[in-house]
Amino acid sequence: MFGVKLWVTLFFPLTLNGLILGQEHGPGGVRVVVKEDRDGMLPCSLSTKESIVSGVFVWRKVAQKDEGLKEVFLYDVGKHYNNGRPGQSEQFKGRVSHFQDELDHGNASIIIRNTKISDSGNYTCDFPRLRPRQTFSIELVVAATPKPSVTILDATAGWVLLQCEVHGASLTSGVEWKDSAGNTLPAEETRTPERDHYYITLNTTVTRTSRYRCVVTQEEISHQTHAEIFVPISGKVCEDSCSKEAGWLFGGFFLGVLSVAIVLALLVVTNTITIRCYKGSRQQGNGPCEKCSEMLRPQNGR
Repeated sequence: MFGVKLWVTLFFPLTLNGLILGQEHGPGGVRVVVKEDRDGMLPCSLSTKESIVSGVFVWRKVAQKDEGLKEVFLYDVGKHYNNGRPGQSEQFKGRVSHFQDELDHGNASIIIRNTKISDSGNYTCDFPRLRPRQTFSIELVVAATPKPSVTILDATAGWVLLQCEVHGASLTSGVEWKDSAGNTLPAEETRTPERDHYYITLNTTVTRTSRYRCVVTQEEISHQTHAEIFVPISGKVCEDSCSKEAGWLFGGFFLGVLSVAIVLALLVVTNTITIRCYKGSRQQGNGPCEKCSEMLRPQNGR
């Protein structure tokens, strides 16, 4: 098997600029990494640089566990999938093109437009009529770059329960909660499949006034997105709100059966009582401390 030669980028760097994020060479072939919705170039060239204008080359996506072998692109002595040749897999119709002007130099590279997570996998570039036959292996990694959103699930005088949501994540997306010092916080993660992506939720409980950040990392492309939220843990605000509303609640209950004087006395007494909301529970509801969470506002960022 011959190695893949990437001289093609020297001939038209402006055309390919920005198409791919990186290429790695290994014993199994070439690994191409690209962001989702960007164009990806899969390289394949004959080391002899002999013309393949009158030749044949075939691109296929190797069968995976949940799908069979797929026909990506076929060039056969001038006929190909973009000028009437039948047989191309539905997933790649209208999205794959070759470099016609480079066929004279043995270049059979292709571009896959608007890449999707489902395009990730192993590909082969095959020259079936050459003797000896030549086949190259290329791995395509399409990396998602979703943006997280953060919200308040619950709050008491002493703690706040935060949730980070990530739609459109890939299997390799990493999600973390971090405090203002950059420390990773313990959290509970849930991943739910949604088509070619994943829906991720990450919950954490915080007990200090600070700014907290949910960070999504895509290691393949060294890319991060994040969302921030400032959390003021204020027991005084919470307790005052609870006491005030509790006082009016008791006053209203006895209004129909007690005299005005007794009601006023009761209000004075109950307004001095300190009521701790939920008493440490994390159940959501319409409790008197619900107003505490109105102070907390998420701020999304990148």
